[in-house]
Amino acid sequence: MALGVGIVGLPNVGKSTLFNALTRAQNAEAANYPFCTIEPNKATVPVSDVRLDALSKIVKPEKTQKATVDFIDIAGLVRGASKGEGLGNKFLANIREASAVIQVVRCFDDDDVVHVEGGIDPIRDIEIIETELVLADMQSLEKRIERVGRQARADKTLLKEVEAMELLMKHLDAGQPARTYPRGEADPIESTLSDLQLLTDKPVIYCANAGEGDLGTDSAQVVRVKEYAAQKGCDVVVISAKMEAELAGLSDAERDDFLSSYGLKESGLDQTIRMAYHTLGLASYFTAGVQEVRAWTFHRGWAAPKCAGVIHTDFERGFIRAEVIAFADFVRLNGEAGAKAAGLMRVEGKEYIVQDGDVMHFLFNV
Repeated sequence: MALGVGIVGLPNVGKSTLFNALTRAQNAEAANYPFCTIEPNKATVPVSDVRLDALSKIVKPEKTQKATVDFIDIAGLVRGASKGEGLGNKFLANIREASAVIQVVRCFDDDDVVHVEGGIDPIRDIEIIETELVLADMQSLEKRIERVGRQARADKTLLKEVEAMELLMKHLDAGQPARTYPRGEADPIESTLSDLQLLTDKPVIYCANAGEGDLGTDSAQVVRVKEYAAQKGCDVVVISAKMEAELAGLSDAERDDFLSSYGLKESGLDQTIRMAYHTLGLASYFTAGVQEVRAWTFHRGWAAPKCAGVIHTDFERGFIRAEVIAFADFVRLNGEAGAKAAGLMRVEGKEYIVQDGDVMHFLFNV
């Protein structure tokens, strides 16, 4: 399953610098002036996972395939974007299909990098962006209310959906994101949310872009972002986009040494992806054969057939059973043969809830 993450923020907060670092490709221009990114930038980034490396060392496959994350970087949003100010509002459609949104917030001081609002205030910046996203959602919802409202004149079964949309509109008009709108399992608003992919209905991760000297010890601005995120029930990742850009051109060994010099164990890329997985409730299982060792992304709580469907819909449709070895057992016993000999290969049926790190082989018939 594809994991898409949209990157938003004001101009000159480090979005494009972060994007360059995350993708290890300088294909998003980073410059000291607003709107330097005027086309949405997309890149598919492999997810580093030491477990995958360990499996490959044992199996020695022809190839190793990592899970991936799609990052979408759009032009900086500004106050009034929903009314046509700036350029970022033109590209919001590009993140409607994203699973989550990362909002990059500037927490560093640099007199050489202008701030469109005149000074550093991360909470003000967050509120500007969230207001513009809410207003964009209200425009989308208003159009749907008008369309479904006309249809409801002839089809009275649509009246409940119209009523639900009007209640959601009041919620948005009060400045509240769609993700905080209370809803039931069979709520008529669900079809609307599914169709519109409202921007404020997506989980948000706040990315505090700090100065290099502030890593490891939170600055006052980073503390403010963390406190705000805690109030909103959102996750936070603290990075230095400038430092990540420096890491981008280094070898793995050089990167490890560089990170160690700052007392860090993982890069901003690894932190960001790990936080995205946590926010979205995702995990990985593995398939391990001589042709390929591969990581597959799934939602925690999924049963075996649905996880099999991540590989191919036929696997889910014709699911018979799954052969499962826990990652730790696979590594400790040096592979499938050792785990099987020790009686640690389990046969699981349709009700089995797949666990993070499971090494799996699916049997199916269609």
